[in-house]
Amino acid sequence: MSEQSFIAGGHRHGGHFAERLVHGLQQALEHSLDAEAISRQRGLLQGLDPRIKLLALLSLMISGILASQLSTLLLLFCFAVLLALLSQVSLRRLYRQAWLSVLLFSGVIAVPALFLVPGDILFRLPLLHWGISLQGLRSAAFLLGRAETSASYALLLMLTTPWMHVLKAMRSLGVPVLLVALLGMTHRYIFVLLQTASQMFEARRSRMLAPPSGRLARQVVAASSGVLLSKAFQLSSEVHLAMVSRGYRGDIYLLHTFHTRRRDWCALLPALCVPLLILWKHA
Repeated sequence: MSEQSFIAGGHRHGGHFAERLVHGLQQALEHSLDAEAISRQRGLLQGLDPRIKLLALLSLMISGILASQLSTLLLLFCFAVLLALLSQVSLRRLYRQAWLSVLLFSGVIAVPALFLVPGDILFRLPLLHWGISLQGLRSAAFLLGRAETSASYALLLMLTTPWMHVLKAMRSLGVPVLLVALLGMTHRYIFVLLQTASQMFEARRSRMLAPPSGRLARQVVAASSGVLLSKAFQLSSEVHLAMVSRGYRGDIYLLHTFHTRRRDWCALLPALCVPLLILWKHA
């Protein structure tokens, strides 16, 4: 069964663990298909040369790291939102795949800064009497702002560029072949795991007469995980050996040839000037 036909079939996911797990795996595969569809749309970023796009978005990510004012971070974040709209990337997708996850992860790291960074106390928490300082609030805002801005530009790159084009662009810009090969094979292995897991748990679910108990469910997950890793490792090894036997050495060859145009340079030059202006302003 192809990946498209497998995903197209609807399944109830409000039941036991197998249904929820299969639904989660299907959602992960759907995200990859949606990303491929977005990269084929007619948008601002989709029309740029992948090499230029990679350099420009990387420059904007570096600008977010170098920014020492919250207003600069806010402008860079708003520019990322504008690029998403012009590239037909929904803000809901950015929220679900970048903003929310980064907020939860970085927020855990940023919260202690509110209380540990010394400075002017704005207010104290009731009962605990922990003081939140202005400097601590500023440090937490910088951490969250830089993380959200960088994640937004990184996700825009992945959504508006096919993965193989990203790898070829990296190789064209001088990234070592070993790193490109590792990224390419890692990406391939992730989808091997997802597809194998989906098939395994779909087959197990179709053979269950009733939802398993909590203990049995844990035993099934543990046993299936070991079988999954074994099958995925064997399959990925066979795929890698087949690629090597056919001449794969880490270089990316595509039928599509990259060509730079005037609009590519018009997009790259301002993006490269942003970190230089930030460095010059704070020199």
